[in-house]
Amino acid sequence: MGTDQPFFLRKNSRRRLKKALGLQSPPSAPPPPPLRSPEPIDSSYNNNNTSLVVGSSTGPGKGKKKAGGTSRLWMRFDRLGNSELVECDKSAIIKRVSIPPRDLRILGPVFSHSSNILAREKAMVVNLEFIRAIVTAEEVLILDPLCQEVLPFVDQLRQQLPHKTAVNIQQVSRNAGIHASTGGQWLPVPEAAEGLQCELPFEFHVLEIALEVVCTYLDSNVADLERDAYPVLDELARNVSTKNLEHVRSLKSNLTRLLARVQKVRDEIEHLLDDNEDMADLYLTRKWIQNQQSEALVGSAASNSISLATPHLPRLGSNRSASMVTGSVLDDDDDVEDLEMLLEAYFMQLDGTRNKILSVREYIDDTEDYVNIQLDNQRNELIQLQLVLTIASFAIAVDTLIAGMFGMNIPCQLYHIHGIFGYFVGSSSTGCLFLFLLVLGYARWKKLLGS
Repeated sequence: MGTDQPFFLRKNSRRRLKKALGLQSPPSAPPPPPLRSPEPIDSSYNNNNTSLVVGSSTGPGKGKKKAGGTSRLWMRFDRLGNSELVECDKSAIIKRVSIPPRDLRILGPVFSHSSNILAREKAMVVNLEFIRAIVTAEEVLILDPLCQEVLPFVDQLRQQLPHKTAVNIQQVSRNAGIHASTGGQWLPVPEAAEGLQCELPFEFHVLEIALEVVCTYLDSNVADLERDAYPVLDELARNVSTKNLEHVRSLKSNLTRLLARVQKVRDEIEHLLDDNEDMADLYLTRKWIQNQQSEALVGSAASNSISLATPHLPRLGSNRSASMVTGSVLDDDDDVEDLEMLLEAYFMQLDGTRNKILSVREYIDDTEDYVNIQLDNQRNELIQLQLVLTIASFAIAVDTLIAGMFGMNIPCQLYHIHGIFGYFVGSSSTGCLFLFLLVLGYARWKKLLGS
């Protein structure tokens, strides 16, 4: 009884013991959770009855978003084609892909139906029509992936990315020959670096799929426009009416908007083709490998500087070998042939789409010219008819003038001649008819009337 402590003393001692243990070994802070949803999205994501719960934590109360937050829905695709829905705000995206905040404004609704392909240090910002994505060397983040227009792009990524021959970055960097050395001399291996050019890197696969989806979408819109345009224009050529003119007016407005959208994408690709530096900046995988090689080169140079202190090894050998490796890495900076061929192919496709729209516009212009010619012809016929009626009215007015003069109470010897009325009226009417024919012949002689 004397050795046992009271209950409240034992409880306080246990609390002090726990507090002391907590001060001695504080728990390490948990790492920031990755931008991922609890469950990957499957192929049935576009069903109407599918409910998605996204967030960065699964505990109770942790997944709640603050009121007034700016989190938006993204879909992440990795190099192997695995996809998942994520919901994050602008700051998380900026930290993840290392892009300036103004690039996210380009992906906003203000710049909808605009076209921009921007190269950054570690990412490529793609804003092509309805496709708004951020592409890195290892993944692609798609904004608003559940929109009806974006679903074909998501389906193409899901189908094509697993079948594409992706470049294994770690294997290429291991085979690049940076760590290979014999007797303190660095041996560059350009053959391994050439293997990088055998297949397009991941970011160009995504860019190719995006351009293919956008070009297919624009082509389908142009085909629908052509299918609707020619019957309406033919009907207008046959019958100029208010209804047909209204159809042509709406058709021209749709054509103008579609031409502007095609022209924006075409101009953006043309801008990239005209600048080799911009195309070189789009090689994200190449820059990623070069950064890895530079870090490995710096680390190996630091470790090699210790062994260079021995008298039997030249001190400048590592610098010479480092310059050789750096030169072999940087020789490919201006090699943009793969991207140039890719962009040229879709530039030609967009140019063909633009030519189709211009041909429809030319057909509309020709139809308008034909309708205007028709209207001018009818207007000329009305003017000629008006001229003939005016000449006839002039002749009748002269006959009426003569009849009016003799209808007045003026003394005249002709009133006393029996039977002269018929002869006088007939002769005056014949003279007016002759005057009408004379004026009409003069108008034809002056080519005021058609033949």
